[in-house]
Amino acid sequence: MPKVFFQPSGQSVEVIAGTSLLDATRMAGVEMDAPCGGDGSCGQCIVRIDSGHYETDSLGILPESAAKKGYVLACRTQVLDSAVTVEVPELIGRIGGKFVEDEDVDWQIHADLLTDQRPGEPLVEKIQYTVPQPQLEDGLSDLDRLTRCIEKDGERRELNCPVSVLRSLAEALRGEDGNVTVTLCRTTTSDYVIDVEPGDCTARHFGLAVDVGTTTVAVQLVSLSSAGVLATRTDYNAQISCGLDVISRINYARTPDRREELRIRVLSTINNLIRKVAGNHDVKSDEIRAAVIAGNTTMMHLLLGLNPEYIRLEPYTPTVHEVPLLSAEEVGIHIHPRSRILICPSVGSYVGGDITAGLLIANSVDERESLSLFMDIGTNGELVIGNHDFLITCACSAGPAFEGGGIEHGMRAALGAIEQADIDPATGVATVRTIGGGKPVGICGSGMISLLAGLYRTGWIDRAGKFSRTRSSSVIRINGRRAHYVVVPEDESGAGKAIIVTELDIENVIRAKAAIYSAISMLLQHVGVGMERIGTVFIAGGFGRFLDLEQAITIGLIPDIPREKYRYVGNSSLMGASGALISRRYRERMLELSRRMTYVELNTSPEYMHQYTGALFLPHTDMDLFPSVRAATSQGKEC
Repeated sequence: MPKVFFQPSGQSVEVIAGTSLLDATRMAGVEMDAPCGGDGSCGQCIVRIDSGHYETDSLGILPESAAKKGYVLACRTQVLDSAVTVEVPELIGRIGGKFVEDEDVDWQIHADLLTDQRPGEPLVEKIQYTVPQPQLEDGLSDLDRLTRCIEKDGERRELNCPVSVLRSLAEALRGEDGNVTVTLCRTTTSDYVIDVEPGDCTARHFGLAVDVGTTTVAVQLVSLSSAGVLATRTDYNAQISCGLDVISRINYARTPDRREELRIRVLSTINNLIRKVAGNHDVKSDEIRAAVIAGNTTMMHLLLGLNPEYIRLEPYTPTVHEVPLLSAEEVGIHIHPRSRILICPSVGSYVGGDITAGLLIANSVDERESLSLFMDIGTNGELVIGNHDFLITCACSAGPAFEGGGIEHGMRAALGAIEQADIDPATGVATVRTIGGGKPVGICGSGMISLLAGLYRTGWIDRAGKFSRTRSSSVIRINGRRAHYVVVPEDESGAGKAIIVTELDIENVIRAKAAIYSAISMLLQHVGVGMERIGTVFIAGGFGRFLDLEQAITIGLIPDIPREKYRYVGNSSLMGASGALISRRYRERMLELSRRMTYVELNTSPEYMHQYTGALFLPHTDMDLFPSVRAATSQGKEC
């Protein structure tokens, strides 16, 4: 088999002839970005062939001059029958950055949840029993005596006690004179025994809430004995280098080996975060007995190793909406192997358990008489509109721009990210504010919105997002048909280079905001009402934490309605998962919500593309939809 050598790392791997260089990098453990998932559309996986025979189809994406120098796209280049030496450029994370510490974030779960704890509320509970000692005349086994104790605590149900528990049951029942702590998962029909321990171990009882996002993963450690949040940690989803959005991930997952790679990547992120939250609070992994996981439909398929291909193909059918309870061992999560894992139910191909969990936190959207809109803005935009009579939901692909992806110097909302930019109307120069207050190292989604809103209000960009060619500014550099804007000069940057924004970056943000706004318009059209009928708008997700309403309205991301109608609900997916972890009532309501929602597939709607095209301007082609922006810009002042 031919061997592939990678420089400068010195790593190598043997492959069969016909293997793509992108697959060879994965097999060798060489990290490489493929934001499009390896379908050749992004042009990011550029490498240079130093020697060897190969076959490539890179022309048309790479210029002929680059091809003559040996540059190819790894995803479109196959190894032939001889050794190949490949030079891989240094991987520069486009959305990197250090996360703000999560420990001090207020993750308070609703007061009614904390004060309404009843026996059996947590997904898994620990109960102390005193099991009678065996008697010669009763003929009962150890399991019989334990079962009778458990039945006294509630109605008679089937007891499922795995053989791994039975192996240590005799010693546990005799270790403390029959005084044991039983870890149980109660369902409507049966009880599942996770563990039987001698003595009173009820104080050490922990669970996890997990939010698996396309870009980031958040893990929260919860004390199930007190319903209190102990720690929260966030990190990038290690799948990022295999695609920035769900469609790219689906494209990448077209073979079983790649699906397994994606599964291992996200599990490594989750398990690393578990080690951090548990280690910081001296919690052993086997003391964690339950987890609730929320995420979009594609992320859950990839976590479980399911084929996501049919999510993107009409009629857009996922493998499963309601995943049965699983064990940690089955999923691959490093906690007690018999722990119960609840996957939050999804609704459609692109509306997943992160939305059903999030609705739990949105102050009873489904119980209100007035119309409410729930928005989770990220790589995907998921929306729910409704009241106590109906719930309608849809999703759109906003792309990674709001999370820093697809932007020249973009990054997540992390330390050093530019989150606010004030533009001098006369000079066009930006004064910026960063998260954490340090030197800027990049610009996050909220920073891009702030920058665009300021540039538009002051006339430095037009409604199409193009920089002015008639006004002169020291920070706007025109190069023929292309132009870029120097947000921060090199000597003021913490990145070692100037932080710039290109017209292509602006175009990506406009596309992303158009996808969100047109999806809102489509849902309202489906219901047959106008924007003015919306009573409350709930904005969820980490992105919403830094969103400025006026700036978001200025660029046409969200409706121009009275500002008091907007409410931020933070990472509602993670908080909803926490609620489901400690409350049976929340779990039941989450399932009810998922079954009540009507899913609208935008991919099959010609009207959606019409709405989308109209939204590809700042703020919109129809300025009547944005009266406050029209009034402010016509008067030459900030809105």
